Amino acid sequence: MKHIEEILKERILVLDGAMGTMLQRYKFTEEDFRGERFKDWPSPLQGNNDLLSLTQPEAIAEVHRKYFAAGADIVETNTFSGTTIAMADYQMEDLVYELNFESARIARAVADEFTAKEPEKPRFVAGSMGPTNKTASMSPDVNDPGFRAISFEELRKAYKEQAEALIEGGSDLLLVETIFDTLNAKAALFAIEEVKEEKGVDIPVMVSGTITDASGRTLSGQTAEAFLISVSHIPILSIGFNCALGASQLVPHLEVISAKSDKAISAHPNAGLPNAFGEYDETPEQMATQINEYLEKGLVNIVGGCCGTTPDHIQAIAQQVEKYSPRELLVVG
Repeated sequence: MKHIEEILKERILVLDGAMGTMLQRYKFTEEDFRGERFKDWPSPLQGNNDLLSLTQPEAIAEVHRKYFAAGADIVETNTFSGTTIAMADYQMEDLVYELNFESARIARAVADEFTAKEPEKPRFVAGSMGPTNKTASMSPDVNDPGFRAISFEELRKAYKEQAEALIEGGSDLLLVETIFDTLNAKAALFAIEEVKEEKGVDIPVMVSGTITDASGRTLSGQTAEAFLISVSHIPILSIGFNCALGASQLVPHLEVISAKSDKAISAHPNAGLPNAFGEYDETPEQMATQINEYLEKGLVNIVGGCCGTTPDHIQAIAQQVEKYSPRELLVVG
């Protein structure tokens, strides 16, 4: 199988869309989330999407299948909240390794199924590493600005366990995504480097931040360029943005990092901005038209969808992508 680095020079790669949006369609109940194994679990489990890799694995495999069939080259594992930090909400810290390993294994099996059918279009699995629900560089208490709910060391340990399980489960690359606090991301990247060294593996890493408002900054206050600079000491495959904004709103931020980075550039925006009910109204056609601007300007090497996107959105994006060459990788001398 060709290395992903080689394929990135030949064409733009398509990332999948939202897992949560697809899982909502199943209308899983508390009992569905629990399954037989967790039927007596002491805390409510509905909403713990990562757990579905254990209790509803066929549904997870089916979502991956739909995205690959729509034209995705890369699917993300169902592990956005797969750390001891996020799983503490459900008292499931001890299940973290299994959740990540099984999620990666499910995605790997589906990817191999599609690669076997179309060897000329190999499919890849990205181990999804979300931001956790705590922030290392800001206080959650407005009356105590010096307080921190989590330390760098706690984050490093949690991300290390997640990264090990994702690699052992069969991930081709790791995706540190939806970064709103760069210190959290640095802990994840530090942990990944540790795992790579200890295991003697050289797994590619994608880094994707999130611009949270119209000021063009991350939640911890960085501009796009500052975010790029603050992770540039780490060997990464790609850098980009996802979530929070729709495709059009991401353009100026992608322009900044595209002009200044020698890495591949990724973007997986939401299907527009949420409406009053928190739902996403942007159609696949509307989103594909907006993403066309990325392609015409030569801004991206990897493109997909985040909140509100479905296989229909990914199919529309994949059809657009075929008409364009990838952004040329800068040679920084």
